[in-house]
Amino acid sequence: MKSSIRKIIETVLTIIVIGAIIFLRVRISAASFDVQSSNFAFFWLAGRMMLQGEDPYNEAQYLAGHETYGIKWRPNKIFPYPLPLAIFCIPLGFLSLSTAYITWQATSLIIIAATIIVFLNHWREAAPKRLLIPLFASMFFFGPLYLTLHTGSIGAFTVLAISIAILLLEKDRSLLAGIVLSLTILKPPQGLTVLLLAGVWFLALRKWKAIIGVAIGGLTLFTIGMIQDPLWVIKFGTASAAVMDRSLGIDSNVWAFAYLVCRGTAPCSTILGALSALTMLGLGGFFLWKNQAKVTAWEAFNVILPISFVSTIYLWSYDQVSYIIPIVWITGTLVQRTKSYIQAFIFLILLDLFSLFALVQLAATEKDLWSLGTTVVVLGMTLGLYYLEQKKPSDTAIAHQEQPA
Repeated sequence: MKSSIRKIIETVLTIIVIGAIIFLRVRISAASFDVQSSNFAFFWLAGRMMLQGEDPYNEAQYLAGHETYGIKWRPNKIFPYPLPLAIFCIPLGFLSLSTAYITWQATSLIIIAATIIVFLNHWREAAPKRLLIPLFASMFFFGPLYLTLHTGSIGAFTVLAISIAILLLEKDRSLLAGIVLSLTILKPPQGLTVLLLAGVWFLALRKWKAIIGVAIGGLTLFTIGMIQDPLWVIKFGTASAAVMDRSLGIDSNVWAFAYLVCRGTAPCSTILGALSALTMLGLGGFFLWKNQAKVTAWEAFNVILPISFVSTIYLWSYDQVSYIIPIVWITGTLVQRTKSYIQAFIFLILLDLFSLFALVQLAATEKDLWSLGTTVVVLGMTLGLYYLEQKKPSDTAIAHQEQPA
């Protein structure tokens, strides 16, 4: 009885602390950020236009929407994301721009907190589970999450989709997992490489249902866009090309560094970038194929996420918010291995300091090159701890082990 009462009290206190942290962070953002000059305004405007029967891929209507709602930043002539994503933005369109921004901030933080809770519960031991508050608090100093909240990016949506897909794979519900995972394609530069590497792992394990699920989800999204605008793919391609032209040599991926090495000359930068990306994807695919039956779904995506980020042609550091998934695994594994919180806290502190340094460099230079270091740290720690875990007796490994379909 005493133990159950204690557990209830701990749960209530945890909810209060997390709620207070979320409330404080949302208040700070609402008071210090001009939402009309943010990425979030693009998503909100797309949702509002869909509600009003307008087309966010219509240049005249889209630019007129900027005028109507006082949106100051206008780098794009149409909605610069896949048209089906505008459907998912409709709930935001019911609210005013400022209210929608605050609502999405709170929702993003709830998703991050829920992700940490769910994945920490993969351990039998109590020690890793006690990382919840320290982990959640440390994420407020994690550069990608800070930038995600500041700009109102939809990175938390990707975190949610990938987390649900992992949990479904663990429960051997591969078809539904594939459908959910296909939602990552709503941000194509991120989704394409994630789905490519996940597809290699699915193929190695003969998870045909997962592959079919991805195909079903992708075709459904494509059809939704076609119903709205039969030419949406062509229009999106044109808008994407304009965005990528503006970001040459400034992202934290192999394409940007290839562009800089070749001093922006073609075909050198294209060939070097392609070879570098294929090398990273090939190495990632080899790891997943070789360890197909050894890695859990969570461990597989711990590798997929950083490799897919560094290999793709265009992403910003706020897209690294999905690294929260491997970060939880790294910190929990450190505590479980060492029976101490010291190493986990050192890792979180160093990761936060470096990611904030990269963010400062982005603000000072308008180049996101230093964020590559965040990817290197997360991927390096993931692989290092994975190989150390393989040397341990199976009964001390992570409690949850999935069964391949």
